[in-house]
Amino acid sequence: MERRAYGKTGEKLSVVGFGGIIVMNEIPADSSRMVGEAIDRGVTYFDVAPGYGDAEEKLGPALERYRDGVFLACKTGKRTAKEAGEELDRSLQRLCTDRLDLYQHHAVTTVDEVEQILGPGGAMETFVKARKSGKVRFLGFSAHSEAAALALMDGAAFDSILFPFNWACWLNNGFGRAVMARARQKGLALLALKTLAKRKWNEGEEKPWPKCWYKPVDTFEEAQAAVRFTLSLPVTAGVSPGHFELFRWMCDAAESVGALAPAEESSLVDQAARLDVIFAEAR
Repeated sequence: MERRAYGKTGEKLSVVGFGGIIVMNEIPADSSRMVGEAIDRGVTYFDVAPGYGDAEEKLGPALERYRDGVFLACKTGKRTAKEAGEELDRSLQRLCTDRLDLYQHHAVTTVDEVEQILGPGGAMETFVKARKSGKVRFLGFSAHSEAAALALMDGAAFDSILFPFNWACWLNNGFGRAVMARARQKGLALLALKTLAKRKWNEGEEKPWPKCWYKPVDTFEEAQAAVRFTLSLPVTAGVSPGHFELFRWMCDAAESVGALAPAEESSLVDQAARLDVIFAEAR
């Protein structure tokens, strides 16, 4: 699998990241099989969070034998230094490791959260201390709003941002464009969330992908176009959704990454204009 530079750090990551929620609620044997297949396919980037149920407890033992050869990212939704420090130590224990390659503030949505994270006694204090002590190597965040992402980038120094650089949102209303421009200006590595997201679930709609809070693409052909779109942007990698079948689609699609043909791009623009996208406006 292709690898791309993770910012200016000297690290290179596989262009598809293994979303740790994949192993949530799986039995240990299946978790090990899934991680082993990911390794065999050339995946080096693994991302998980305490908010994904028991995913840390399942991923840690499955990944332990490969730990020195992979890039392990984790997150915290805690906004105070004390709580973030406690959660970091729990994550390290559950993941069977003594350090993380990347630690991220998880799903930051409001400017009020940003102010708490960066203020006195905020979680950023724990992040900085953890990097100095060797518990983490790089610092980042994931965000679901442009306002929060821009405020965080302006308020502290990070190595990367994990954000929905998604075909439907980007082409529907430009969501992500301002964030990408600011991140590139500041030299942050770009990691993509929601690569395969298509639209919101309709009320009462059957949900065959219960670990996805959005409706993903319906076919491999759609997945291929979605992955090609995201990887045509200056991103390092895209993290997979929470189902192994969708992860496989992303891996297969990444093997044929190339420039979008004009007809393909035009088709995506037309589709995006008709969708009830998961992020409805650029903020």
